[in-house]
Amino acid sequence: MTGTTLSPRALMSLLANGAKAVDVVRTALDLGLIDALEEGETCVAELGARLGVVPGRLYKLLDCLESLGMVRGEATGDDFALTRYRAVPGLREAAGVAGPGSLELDRDRYPWRLLHGRLTDVLRGETSIPEDDFAWPPKGPEQLAGFERSMAAGLAPFVQTFAAHAALLWNAPAPRLLDVGGGDGTLAAHLLAGSPGLRVDVYNLPEAEPLVGRTRCESPHGHRLGFVGGDFLGEALPAGYDAMSFVRVLHDWPVPTAGALLRKAHDALRPGGRILICEEFRTPERLAAQFFWSYFLMGVDACVSRLYDVEHYVRLLRRTGFGDVTVLPGPVELIVATKDARPLEPVAESTTNPSRRPHMLEER
Repeated sequence: MTGTTLSPRALMSLLANGAKAVDVVRTALDLGLIDALEEGETCVAELGARLGVVPGRLYKLLDCLESLGMVRGEATGDDFALTRYRAVPGLREAAGVAGPGSLELDRDRYPWRLLHGRLTDVLRGETSIPEDDFAWPPKGPEQLAGFERSMAAGLAPFVQTFAAHAALLWNAPAPRLLDVGGGDGTLAAHLLAGSPGLRVDVYNLPEAEPLVGRTRCESPHGHRLGFVGGDFLGEALPAGYDAMSFVRVLHDWPVPTAGALLRKAHDALRPGGRILICEEFRTPERLAAQFFWSYFLMGVDACVSRLYDVEHYVRLLRRTGFGDVTVLPGPVELIVATKDARPLEPVAESTTNPSRRPHMLEER
């Protein structure tokens, strides 16, 4: 089944047994089965002896993993114990979704059960998530801290993308970045670690200042991490920065609001300043990873939270006066645009994979 597209019927069979599927994956992790499969192709008998489990039962567990598209099995005769299995690419990452510390476990603490079994009422507008349980924007220090903790937990691919292109992004002698909606400063702290001349101010609701202060204290680069409190919906953005970043921010707001934020950024940036947009641009894979928020936020009208493709942001940037829109590759793509349309410098060989060049988007 691996390498093929599941039919809707097959997919629903797996979804209906979702709790059992997660149990299978967690068991495979706990046993060390995932690690064993990652080491190379092996057979049921060898795995059973190595892991101390009954081969006939292990074979059925492996069938479950194969139905999930996580392993490939190849029978070599009538004896099931000789069936050979190998991991598919990405097995470890996939299994981690069910493992300890995963984003999915973090999300499970949100009050989604208030909607469960009541989606018809939700869609009719008769049931919502109460603001005391989850408001947008977050209401009060406790909600804000919980939300920012969730956002920080999923930053790894964003950090990798920014790190890959650090030499290209900061084009001033002592660049100053405003990280708009920058959470608790975790991303900023990572950026500072890779760019010694960079200074970053996090722009967030005033209630976030203690969160950023804690990150500053924990970071060896905290002396270059600042905080600016404000509400970007009702206020102008602070001026004088060389760059402004919107990381997993714009997709949470209606398109007119996102456009207004980009206009504010354009007004505030210095001449030649850059805007950086990085989020999960819409693909089938990312839409699947977004499933929890799509489900949960059906009960929160104030938060749009819709994934858009790259071209959506290219159009918004051009409408607001930005030029030389460039898409930089990485685990999550990074869109860079310039206030006065000066071209980006070529990427140095040492800063990114030479086979994956920045993509300059032509005017359309």
